[in-house]
Amino acid sequence: MSIELIGYVGAFNSSEVARRTGPAVDIDHIEAVAKAHEYVGFDRALVAFNSNSADSILVGQHVASVTERLKLMIAHRPGFTAPTLAARQLATLDQFSRGRVAVHIITGGNDAELAQDGDHLTKDERYARTAEYIDILRREWSSETPFDHDGAYYRVRQGFGDVKPRQPGGIPVFFGGASDAAIAVAGQHADTYALYGESLDQVAELIARVRAAAAPFGRSPAFSVSIRAVLADTEAKAWAKADDILARATALRTAGGDGKSPHNIRQKRKTGEIPPNEGSRRLLAAAAKGTRLDTCLWTGIAQLTAAQGNTTALVGTPDQVADALAAYHELGVTRFLIRGFDPLVDAIQYGRELLPRIRALAAARDTARGIAAE
Repeated sequence: MSIELIGYVGAFNSSEVARRTGPAVDIDHIEAVAKAHEYVGFDRALVAFNSNSADSILVGQHVASVTERLKLMIAHRPGFTAPTLAARQLATLDQFSRGRVAVHIITGGNDAELAQDGDHLTKDERYARTAEYIDILRREWSSETPFDHDGAYYRVRQGFGDVKPRQPGGIPVFFGGASDAAIAVAGQHADTYALYGESLDQVAELIARVRAAAAPFGRSPAFSVSIRAVLADTEAKAWAKADDILARATALRTAGGDGKSPHNIRQKRKTGEIPPNEGSRRLLAAAAKGTRLDTCLWTGIAQLTAAQGNTTALVGTPDQVADALAAYHELGVTRFLIRGFDPLVDAIQYGRELLPRIRALAAARDTARGIAAE
């Protein structure tokens, strides 16, 4: 199974351990991190989005303009832009980037944050709207003649996208969400289903659920795991580094900072708070079993932040972390979104020390499977 290694390009420099000091759109940071990801060998980079952030499509366009090979995963929240227009925006970016675009559809699980953009639907309604939204995206990308659409959330008359994606199969759709409503949409629409960095047992269970949801549609989605990584040349040093990250993150939160906008509701989750989204609740369920799971899965930051986003990490030497990622690969995961707590420095370290090991292990396992099959 071939693998794709995905990084992260934020609009500014911050993390759980570093308060933002620059503007909300830090052009120098965007360019430096994007170029570093390309230089060290990442295949793709996520451009994130929330209800206070810079526009992900526009940030992605700039990333594409300063790189040549790095592919993009544009986080996109359905419901705020008409799907016909969003389809043309993404197709236009795919043309300008010469076929480097994927879209990560994020329906959103936080009612308060979504209300900042004027969305007051329930979670199940949002997922129903998302399914309809993706249908229209794909019709705009593929239809050679004008089409009509009559749904619960959208009515389109003679819709037609004159600009098509450069990629012959259309723009790949990543999709996340772990609730029952989300799994149903993933089975029908996801090209790649994206999971947080859960335990191996949890990942296996969720993969099985998505595959079962996809089977009636004759579909077989790929799977991606989003994880942090803490590396050092010895196991002891790596765990000491993790302890330091937790101490710094705790101090920043105690001081009243989180590195993001002070008006971003999504970033105000308190330690011990029950998250509104199923994915975060699953991370906390794992964290309840201990701070160290499987071989080297660390839940310390997930516990501290009430699993605010991609907050679990693999801790160890590059070989140990690569082996841990290979265990997910054995379950069927072929894409890994890996980012750190110091965005630029960590990306460079991953490129030098981790990415080559992951690729070598995946290639060796694929060769072994081929030999066994013969």
